[in-house]
Amino acid sequence: MMPEILVAARPRGRACLAAMVGFGAFAIALFALPLLSVAENRLALGRPVFGAEVLGGNGALVLAAVLTGLIFLILELRRWAPFLAVAAFAFALLLFADALGQGAARSLGGLAPAARASLGGGAWLTLGLLGFALGLAIQRTRAMGVGLAVGIGLILAIGMLGHAGRFKALSLTVEYGARRDTLDTAILDHLVLSGAAVALALVVAILLSLWRRGQGFVAILVAGIQVVPAVALLGALVGVTAGLLRAAPTLREFGLSALGAVPAVVAIAAYRLLPLWRGLALALHAADPVTLEAAQALGFTRRQTLVGVRLPLGAPILVGALRVAAVQSLGLATLGALVGAGGLGRIVFDGMAQFAPDLILLGAIPVVALSLGAEMGLSRLESAARQRWHA
Repeated sequence: MMPEILVAARPRGRACLAAMVGFGAFAIALFALPLLSVAENRLALGRPVFGAEVLGGNGALVLAAVLTGLIFLILELRRWAPFLAVAAFAFALLLFADALGQGAARSLGGLAPAARASLGGGAWLTLGLLGFALGLAIQRTRAMGVGLAVGIGLILAIGMLGHAGRFKALSLTVEYGARRDTLDTAILDHLVLSGAAVALALVVAILLSLWRRGQGFVAILVAGIQVVPAVALLGALVGVTAGLLRAAPTLREFGLSALGAVPAVVAIAAYRLLPLWRGLALALHAADPVTLEAAQALGFTRRQTLVGVRLPLGAPILVGALRVAAVQSLGLATLGALVGAGGLGRIVFDGMAQFAPDLILLGAIPVVALSLGAEMGLSRLESAARQRWHA
């Protein structure tokens, strides 16, 4: 009996140790690292502002909420304990965000209008730890739709706080207010750029898959493209397009240009050929020989076998390949700004040119959000396809 008790106590002891380490990391991020950096203007070096000055009395409340969430998450006293952990971590996240906004306003008091309050390393670390803990608690609930509901709720709550002006003192909010229309246009351009690249890559991958005798050459080609640096490929495509336009000036009438969306779309599509071509090949061979023989015995033609057997059974693999291509395409589309294709990369590179970290974040955060959204959405579609397959 005693050995069984000891074996059962070991996971609980490790969980308590992990909770203590996690709580210590939260405390260090909140009070030992700078939460804000206050500067006279966007180009000046800022002075660090630590947790006690930024959070005030809210620091203890944030730590209490985190500790409560860790207790419910680790001990799991009841089946509903993970749900309480989700609520505690979500409350801590909102309270911390609101305290950052208010602390930034206090830190800028008495300074010139050009002064900026940017998020410091402690703020980013705390937000990352809270996001990790919240995600772990959502996973522990083992309930469908909890993550989506919590995500929507947090977005709405933060949006309400922002609408109420709680974050207006933060430099990131100032940058957003000055470039709201530009950001909206850049997001739309980014989606069009990456979507067009994935569509082009999918069409080319299908055509390459039809060339049965040349699959060895195709494998070398699509794999070889991956070793070419993205900037080098973009530059090469600009040069090729410029040469093509010099040889055939009439192509300009169709909107073709050496700079702009065309070379960016072609370059991104070239990098996405490998996962799509490989995923399509695996999807077409997902059906086992017995199933194919049964389809042949039923009198299916090759087209009917493709549409009715191979593609439905290979759908999870194909959706998985499309998920990889879509997420990576959203990231690569940032480099399209180097050749005048626009998108969120233009904001990122503008921030680099102006030495403005918050302007860089203004362009980078939507890229991350779009990538996570594509990953989550297509992952759900892939899971649904797999469940339908196994059903």
